[in-house]
Amino acid sequence: MTDANALDKPTETGHPAPNHAAFAQAARGFYPVIVAAFTATLIISNICATKGVEFFADHSAMLGPLQLLPITTDAAFFLFPLAYILGDVLSEVYGFRATRHAIYTGFAALLLTVGAFAIAIQLPPAGFYDNQDAFRTVIGTTPQLVLAGLAGYFVGQLLNSATLVLIKERTKEKHLWARLIGSTVIGEFADTLIFCSIAATAIGIDTWQSFVNFVIIGFLWKTLCEVVMLPVTYRVIALLKKSEPTYAPAKRDALHD
Repeated sequence: MTDANALDKPTETGHPAPNHAAFAQAARGFYPVIVAAFTATLIISNICATKGVEFFADHSAMLGPLQLLPITTDAAFFLFPLAYILGDVLSEVYGFRATRHAIYTGFAALLLTVGAFAIAIQLPPAGFYDNQDAFRTVIGTTPQLVLAGLAGYFVGQLLNSATLVLIKERTKEKHLWARLIGSTVIGEFADTLIFCSIAATAIGIDTWQSFVNFVIIGFLWKTLCEVVMLPVTYRVIALLKKSEPTYAPAKRDALHD
């Protein structure tokens, strides 16, 4: 079976080896900027996710055991899909190894954020500072939420990147839409299921119906965002491939469908 770690190995000239997909070298170009945006999105999303959100709270609708209304999610629902879009861009242009390094960077940044928040909360407040309780409430994430965010992000992003690169090895420069959507379906589902399973009770979800709603709505929303953003993702990827001097696909694979 093909190892995802070996999928993006270029030849010594920087060009893809025969029968392998093309990727740019991550040591230059736009890679550091994308990694910075990727990491910032993860940190902000994990802070926002500590708040439970409920839409149509005054309505109730069931489809068998599935709760349709109210819609239960977390406050990161509008931002977190961007992390997967950026992850797709990294995987498509720079390969699995470079994306894995970005994922490790994000993981370390999240740990640093949680540690810094924990220390800041424990520091003695000044006599004139009256917001200690509010400060603790807003950024004092519980170990349960920390574990949920880290586990979901780590597994989901790695699966997302590995899936995209494995599909690209078969399709080369063709069928970009299939790589983007296919990797998102696998990565987002794993991420959502892991995060929701661990974090549900910490944000107030205490019924089986609400939990299933939480998982399904979160997964469908994130996948829908990927589909809606496909034109933008296409343009960003195309721009990067043209701008990165080390990205050199074989001529026979250079056309997009």
